[in-house]
Amino acid sequence: MSPEEQKKTLPAQKQDQQPGLESEMTPRPRWRARDYRPAGKLEGKVALITGGDSGIGRAVALLYAKEGADVAICYLNEHEDARVVKEAVEAEGRRCVTIAGDIGDESFCQEVVDRVVEELGGLDILVNNAAEQHERDGPEDINYGDLDRIFRTNIFSHFFFTKAALPHLKAGSAILCTTSVTAYKGNPKLLDYSVTKGAIVSFVRSLSKDLVERGIRVNGVAPGPIWTPLIPASFKPEEVEEFGAKYPMGRPGQPEEVAPCFVFLASDDSSYMTGQILHPNGGEIVNG
Repeated sequence: MSPEEQKKTLPAQKQDQQPGLESEMTPRPRWRARDYRPAGKLEGKVALITGGDSGIGRAVALLYAKEGADVAICYLNEHEDARVVKEAVEAEGRRCVTIAGDIGDESFCQEVVDRVVEELGGLDILVNNAAEQHERDGPEDINYGDLDRIFRTNIFSHFFFTKAALPHLKAGSAILCTTSVTAYKGNPKLLDYSVTKGAIVSFVRSLSKDLVERGIRVNGVAPGPIWTPLIPASFKPEEVEEFGAKYPMGRPGQPEEVAPCFVFLASDDSSYMTGQILHPNGGEIVNG
């Protein structure tokens, strides 16, 4: 096998819409965590997961259901992907609410939280996970509209959902945010995305100090190269072929390898942690 062939980790592919469809990926991401052994760590809880239709959010929704939580997911317009998640959650004997819309719109975020509380009876865990990313040739390639769009999706939504959720959260509740390895390493082709992910790290650290006296913990997860619909929707086919190859483990991670971080941070297992970031990134040392 040539060095060029050894670099290839995935089949070349491309999707023409953001955030992408899991149903069109080859191979499909692994998210069902077949060897996972639940222990009732979230029994009786209600969780809201943004971007819960696919990728990491989908895997988190399933593990939360396995651990005893009812789950609401919101997503943009990937209705078939959302249906798969709803069926998986309900197969675990838990309730699932699916809500489609634009999380960059504050009024929609408020509507989502109101509906979750009404239909599921409360809210204990907020997972700010949804994001978008676009390759750029450089700063000159980013206009105001691009910045407004990606900041609304990736970081403004964290503020919107947190503000809407706080009246319903109580001592013992958890807010979790998905940042990225790019917040620590940077990425010249994902400049605006990386900036939003750095903002999420600061959001976690600052919000955790604000809410600690209320007994609400705030933590984050900074995944590395994970095989989700964002990848074929963001990168060129030849870049997808080598996705994750330069990380120490030499491969992309799977959503099911990230989701347990979210269970840990939402449960009492992490009762002495707030303002922290976990790093499931294939061995990349980021000292963050």
